[in-house]
Amino acid sequence: MTKLEFKNTVFVLSEKLFPMVSRILGSHEKTEDAIQEIMIKLWQKRGKLRDHPNINGFVFLTARNYCLDVLRKKKIEPYDGVSHLKIIKSKDENQIEWQELNQIITEILKTLPLQQKEVFLMRNIDGYEFTEIAAALNIKQTHARVLISRARKEIGSVLLKTYDYEKGAY
Repeated sequence: MTKLEFKNTVFVLSEKLFPMVSRILGSHEKTEDAIQEIMIKLWQKRGKLRDHPNINGFVFLTARNYCLDVLRKKKIEPYDGVSHLKIIKSKDENQIEWQELNQIITEILKTLPLQQKEVFLMRNIDGYEFTEIAAALNIKQTHARVLISRARKEIGSVLLKTYDYEKGAY
């Protein structure tokens, strides 16, 4: 693989890797360093990349595995990407309710199984497509869709219970 081919097929994905790597490692500086290291590793493997059937998937999987290796070596718990949730902003006096909703969703995400939470965050926070999620987690696209569906169903169920309870429905 030439420099130009690498740049056009692999290096262009570095920007797309940033949200996932940042969520896993937890800081902007660590993320920048990790992206550089990942690109170096991929450059060293460029001979294998040329014939790989799913280059995007290989890049995402390599990035995720690199981040997990970094965390294991330093014996750091994986960064809880839930805090990457953006506070939903409202222009009226319901700001407190929106903040409360964000807090409830954050707490719900902490209770989800790891894969469901990971798929939910990758899809809804990082903005990845199902093909990219499946490649990064080394699962089938249909399984990624099932996981996100279950996560959304659980979040909806807990929110319904919470708000029905507050309205006096119980």
